[in-house]
Amino acid sequence: MTTFGFLSTYPPTQCGLATFSAALAGQVGRTGDSVRVVSLVDDYSAHAPAEVAYQWVRDRRDQAAAAAAALDQADVVFVQHEYGIFGGRDGEDVLDLVRRLEVPFVVTLHTVLLSPAPRQREILEELAARASAVVTMTKAARERLLRSYAVDASKVQVVPHGAAHSSPTPVDRPQPRPWRMLTWGLIGPGKGVEWGIEALAELPDLDLVYEVVGETHPKVLAARGEIYRESLVERAWQAGVADRVRFDGRYLTTSHLRRVVATADLVLLPYESRDQVTSGVLVEAVAAGRAVISTDFPHARELLGGGAGLLVPPRDPASIAAAVRRVVTEPGLAASLRRRASRLAPSLSWSAVGAAYQRLGVEAVSRHALAS
Repeated sequence: MTTFGFLSTYPPTQCGLATFSAALAGQVGRTGDSVRVVSLVDDYSAHAPAEVAYQWVRDRRDQAAAAAAALDQADVVFVQHEYGIFGGRDGEDVLDLVRRLEVPFVVTLHTVLLSPAPRQREILEELAARASAVVTMTKAARERLLRSYAVDASKVQVVPHGAAHSSPTPVDRPQPRPWRMLTWGLIGPGKGVEWGIEALAELPDLDLVYEVVGETHPKVLAARGEIYRESLVERAWQAGVADRVRFDGRYLTTSHLRRVVATADLVLLPYESRDQVTSGVLVEAVAAGRAVISTDFPHARELLGGGAGLLVPPRDPASIAAAVRRVVTEPGLAASLRRRASRLAPSLSWSAVGAAYQRLGVEAVSRHALAS
């Protein structure tokens, strides 16, 4: 039996990285291996799950040694890297920990910046140099990493983001009315919900509602409160579609997410960035076998380019509206998108993703033992 360590944000923290790590840890633990977590926190929580062995308070660099000691009781560590979760300049405190680790580690890069600041580049390159393996979640991220950073290509593996949906929802059910278009996740500027609202206003003749599900991103809430969400509500009223836009501000647990996504007819990702190389929301939508319309960013182009969805320019409600009209009115298109998405689902399941990480971890342990 192998003990896998995790360094990441983790529940009860509510963020995409915490959800990802908990899902991966749960999959690894389900196969008989054990899990030991060091979680990154803003403040100590008395409600952390049993597998959390240590809580490293962000910006407490003096805790790096204790965090590393907790992880050294594992056989191999999965480090989830996102600049914003670690303390120090550009999250440099992560280096204090990995320099102390006596066991091998595999680092997963949740963000590969196109134009990193000098210190951001240094941090990522040192992490990659010290790691036994480096994981990106898309081919686009791997290509960007090798093109823009000094990283050993032989270390870099592509393992997709896992999906909570174990199998797609059947696609041959009768189409209900109205059509339900869904955007979900942690809500904040850059999510592009306003462009979905503007697109809806251009489709007054379609029997269509737009559901925006998920709470405001905690960092956005701390800095600006609910200003962004309130601006969306106001925009819906001004556009004359307030009766067709439904806001649900709850945090999405896995079971809630399954229900929400399974009953959507169309998933819209109207993100403003063209540079996003990983999107967990996109993976979940495809794995659920939904028809998807997305901004043309690298991960969407990679996953949907084979016909599993439609791509539109960012900040372009007219293009979104045209794509939605096609899905709703073009005979057979929605079913075709769903079928193509469903074919991708098995490779995105957490069982497949968890097995890939376990293999990387065991290989790291073997190489470390040979080198010792």
